Amino acid sequence: MKVRDIMTRNPITVSADDPVRIAAGLLRTNRIGGLPVMEKDRIIGVVTESDIISLLETGKLSDDLWLPSPLEVIEVPLREIINWEKTRTALTHIGETPVRKIMSHPAITIGEEADIEDAAALMLSHRIARLPVVHAGHLTGIVAKADIIRGVGGTVG
Repeated sequence: MKVRDIMTRNPITVSADDPVRIAAGLLRTNRIGGLPVMEKDRIIGVVTESDIISLLETGKLSDDLWLPSPLEVIEVPLREIINWEKTRTALTHIGETPVRKIMSHPAITIGEEADIEDAAALMLSHRIARLPVVHAGHLTGIVAKADIIRGVGGTVG
C-alpha cells in the first residue's frame, strides 16, 4: 500500500510567521496533533502540541526568567523569588511567539509513492508521529501513525 492511499489530502497548515496562538487554535479546533509549517508555498517545518507546550519550560520564555516550583514558593520569601510582573507578562506573550521559533525543522517528508512501511520506518527512526507528504516539491498531504495503522489493518484478513 502506498502513502497516497492513506494520507490526509490538503492538510491544514500554518505560516512560519503566524503567532503560536493561531497554531494552537488550529490544533484545538481540528483535533490534530501537528501542522506543516509553510513559508510561501514551501514546507519548512512542523509544529506540534509538544512544541507549543515546550514554551512553558524554564528558559524558553526568556533567558533570564525563572519559574519556581511550588516547593520553592513555600521555602523562599516572595520578595526573593522573582519579579512576578515580568513572569506574568512573559506568560501572556507566549501566544505571540512566531511559529518559526518553536517548530521542528527541517521538515522530514515522504513522497506519495512511498510504501507505508517506509513511512512507518521513517517515523520510528526520527521519533515523529506525522509526516508531511510531498509530490514534485509541493505539500499534498500528511500521514500520521494512526493512518498507517488503519492502512495496515485494512490489508489484513
